[in-house]
Amino acid sequence: MRGGHVILFAASLLVLLIPAANGSGGGEDDDFTGDFARLSGIIIPGFASTQLRAWSILDCPYSPLDFNPLDLVWLDTTKLLSTVNCWLKCMMLDPYNQTDHPECKSRPDSGLSAITELDPGYITGPLSSVWKEWVKWCIEFGVEANAIIAVPYDWRLTPAKLEERDLYFHKLKLTFETALKLHGGPSLVFAHSLGNNVFRYFLEWLKLEVAPKKYIAWLDKHIHAYFAVGAPLLGATETIKGTLSGVTFGLPVSEVLWIVPQHPVKIHEEVCNSSTFVLVPALTQLLCNLASYQGTARLMFNSFGSSLWMMPFSKNCRTDNIYLKHFSSGSKKGHFAYRCDDNEFNSNYSGWPTNIINIEIPSVRGIEAYPSSIGVAQANMSDMECGFPTQLSFSAREISDGTFFKTITDYDPDSQRILFQLEDSYHGDPVLNPFTPWDRPPLKNIFCIYGIDSKTEVGYYFAPSGKPYPDNWIITDVIYEIEGSLYTRSGNLVEGNPGATSGDETVPYHSLSWCKSWLGQKVNITRAPQSEHEGSDVQVQFNVEHQPDMDIIPNMTRLPRVKYITYYEDSESLPGKRTAVWELDKANHRNIVRSPVLMRELWLETWHDSHPDKRNQFVTKAKRGPLRNEDCYWDYGKARCAWPDHCEYRYLFGDVHLGQSCRLRNSSSALLLNYV
Repeated sequence: MRGGHVILFAASLLVLLIPAANGSGGGEDDDFTGDFARLSGIIIPGFASTQLRAWSILDCPYSPLDFNPLDLVWLDTTKLLSTVNCWLKCMMLDPYNQTDHPECKSRPDSGLSAITELDPGYITGPLSSVWKEWVKWCIEFGVEANAIIAVPYDWRLTPAKLEERDLYFHKLKLTFETALKLHGGPSLVFAHSLGNNVFRYFLEWLKLEVAPKKYIAWLDKHIHAYFAVGAPLLGATETIKGTLSGVTFGLPVSEVLWIVPQHPVKIHEEVCNSSTFVLVPALTQLLCNLASYQGTARLMFNSFGSSLWMMPFSKNCRTDNIYLKHFSSGSKKGHFAYRCDDNEFNSNYSGWPTNIINIEIPSVRGIEAYPSSIGVAQANMSDMECGFPTQLSFSAREISDGTFFKTITDYDPDSQRILFQLEDSYHGDPVLNPFTPWDRPPLKNIFCIYGIDSKTEVGYYFAPSGKPYPDNWIITDVIYEIEGSLYTRSGNLVEGNPGATSGDETVPYHSLSWCKSWLGQKVNITRAPQSEHEGSDVQVQFNVEHQPDMDIIPNMTRLPRVKYITYYEDSESLPGKRTAVWELDKANHRNIVRSPVLMRELWLETWHDSHPDKRNQFVTKAKRGPLRNEDCYWDYGKARCAWPDHCEYRYLFGDVHLGQSCRLRNSSSALLLNYV
């Protein structure tokens, strides 16, 4: 999702959240007695957040770097930069049947090493670090190694292909059951970005594997809490950008390339011709050469069936009850009607802030070139008849139901492949149509966590580039949401339906905040600073009215330059179940998985929920103090360690500054008792 990243695609971003026994927990559970050691943590990473390794031998001509079994493919930047064609053979799939290239195939790595650091190199190591900090945090708090379980997957595949080729969902079910036998308690699920879509599909797939009367019992027994981090619940607009222009999605080495903060479309002209490079010249030249392969990036991204999994869609459209069809006499594989209610046609832009695509059609080929968009184009018909270029606009529904791709079929040969995948792998999926809005999963404890208040792309203007496919489209303008308004890249205000705030730089707020519809009619809202605090700036509202399917906006103040966390908590509307939404100011979609603030909150919630003497349904927000030595620092104004009740000056050999010598007075476990 996040635009400027490096040459080839990738997305989203971004990957999931905290490890195993770490996370946050649930409420009252008949099978879980509160013993912290009995919990397991299962991590489902996001798009492009799992290492892929070669499973064949590929000789690369004119290069000493070949691919041998178990060699790192995603992400080996050395081979990506020096043997691009060979590397692409190991990455790309057949766009129709999702099979490997005849000369090379790759498979996902396994274990925690597959998700902690994608490219442990000198240059990109820190930039490609994903779950490494989470694992370090867990170790520091005494979590056992076998309590942290990663379930990586081949993020290139459609959901059905994950099961068909790798039996992924069967293995995931066995992972939950094994964790229960190993530790004696249920698991905490941490899913990030696309990992949430994978988990949603698993819950629907499980309905067909477990007897209907035992389905809820299985969930209660094996899953204590679900943490949905940065979930694109209604899709992400940057997916369509990657589909048409090949802009990269969360590639971990993006920061290496985008040293100068320019829009990715302009990198070759404005950055590569600039003299303000920070990188060494040789590396700079390599990266700039790769940046010119926008068409190659598009071909690669669109070869993955998963490239459509996060397409934006309307909350007002649903499909037939696929689950019930499995118990009818009809075939399990067939057409499922996709219907939209009256709200879809009475509201603008499918409920999104604006039309997601505004595209200029290059020439006129007759009405038959627009088989499903006649109504859309009627307003511009006079221009079409005169032969002038025509600009058409498309909403989220018109993208997810195929209308847009049918419209550009005569101008883009890739549309046929996309239409095939939309129908075969998504609208026709026998388990779940992902282009339908999420209902609250039937789990006891759900925490929906995402960043807000960052500049986020919500719409695009495309025009013909004058080049052949796959470089035939160019982005002429971008619409962003920021501070409750819509602006173009040039700074012009755009009319539309902006939300109360903006998204996390990758997923729009409209999609992230859909989980607020899972809250009940009475919601408790707390807003607190992200940094350690004594409680003077904590604001609380109890029993705030919440209308179904509507956003809920707190009437609370904000101090300038203070980053807040806003908690929306409901433990009353569904007996025995808790739902919470956490909004973190300025938390980036990908980096949220490395946020110390979020790690702290997850840890405190887990500690609170597993403690037998807890007094409230959710952990207190009254204050936040240091929990690790890293949280202590030197207060130069008072010439002492800050937080003197918790931190003290204690020099150890090797300390190089005063702040490093500030350490906790007591153990972390003793400090955690303040939050019961």
